[in-house]
Amino acid sequence: MSTLPNLSYYEATAGERATPQPLAGRIDTHTCIVGAGFAGLGTAIGLIERGQRDVVVLEGERVGHGASGRNGGFVFGGYSLDNADLLAQLGPERARAAYALTRDALGTIRRRIDAHGIACDKVEGGALLVNWFDEPAMLTRLQRLMHEAFGVEWRLIGKSELEATHVRSDRYFGALLEPDAFHFHPLKYALGLAQAIVAGGGRVHEQSAVRSVERRGAGWVVRTGAGEVHARELVIAGGGYLRGLVPALEAAMLPIATYVMVTEPLGARRDRLIPSPAAIYDTRFAFDYYRVLPDTRLLWGGRINIRDRRPGDVARFLKADLLRVYPSLAGLKVDFAWSGLMSYARHKMPQIGRLADGPCAGAWHAISFGGHGVAPTTVAGELLAAAIAEGRPIPESFGRYGLARTWGPLGLAAAQATYSWFETRDWWRARG
Repeated sequence: MSTLPNLSYYEATAGERATPQPLAGRIDTHTCIVGAGFAGLGTAIGLIERGQRDVVVLEGERVGHGASGRNGGFVFGGYSLDNADLLAQLGPERARAAYALTRDALGTIRRRIDAHGIACDKVEGGALLVNWFDEPAMLTRLQRLMHEAFGVEWRLIGKSELEATHVRSDRYFGALLEPDAFHFHPLKYALGLAQAIVAGGGRVHEQSAVRSVERRGAGWVVRTGAGEVHARELVIAGGGYLRGLVPALEAAMLPIATYVMVTEPLGARRDRLIPSPAAIYDTRFAFDYYRVLPDTRLLWGGRINIRDRRPGDVARFLKADLLRVYPSLAGLKVDFAWSGLMSYARHKMPQIGRLADGPCAGAWHAISFGGHGVAPTTVAGELLAAAIAEGRPIPESFGRYGLARTWGPLGLAAAQATYSWFETRDWWRARG
């Protein structure tokens, strides 16, 4: 493979961006939000939609720098935690309500795209869960679970229909289609939200890394290298790039790297191999996920690791995964490859709430979306905006998933070992 650019496809195609406006001097505001990813931006736009326009967002890099601007662009329901586990842990009523929040988030995202004219390459194709294993009962059990426990209708697609109309690969044995899902250009969406926040009266300051937060009386002082924000409320939404700011949060999440690549355009090969407009992922724990972009390029993601990788390494790993599914694409060129950090909790659920003690007691937080975050980050933004602007409590279900300690390097090693074990288990299962 030729040398790949050190930027993502999303960065290369996001279009002209506004000149950064780093924070300088002092600002007084009602709410200061640290992090301009989906959770932070969602909180800000949620406050503005509720009439509270006095909001400042601080970002150490550029809008969407972290997982929000690097992900696969899938927009669908649920959390990183498996839906069956969500049901077992929360019980029928609370699990259904928690899942419904993510379904509502799909509508919120669509509404914001339309309301603010965000050109983010949205494709209304659903999400297709393809079965890696020759086990039809696996899909029927999941279809029944989603219907009975969550009131969701996923359509069962047999192997012959799958090959005729959706995905032509000998690797798969049927699928389930989640029709309400869609996919988009996540960085364009993040930039659109930032523009909407500014247009609505808020402020977004990029290249303004926060160096400290200090409780002062009933409010907060948030300091960057060149300025400070005095705020009544503080929201921390830094995700996997949060470093040295709020120890209680950083001790409760793991920064895990995930990998994505984008190929050259498929052209006519698209219709021969992947005629489906859906975003596609498979039934393994260590699954592939991919989608055809509007210019017929193939975006392919997968694997997790405790280390970022160079673009060439990422392309090599993922091209090998691609060829296991579509061997006829052996000569396909990879044009972009990148990695990025997501924040991950031991319990696989978002950590949304308010710190109860310590030097940052009273600060709101939204972290640990675990690679399944477009809808859940929107949920977090809505919950925090409603809590701050309207005094509504965060649902008790999220309180169950608190800031469980991850044990730093030991936790990272354990996460890598767990992933490798499941990857091996999937390999043996497919062989049988």
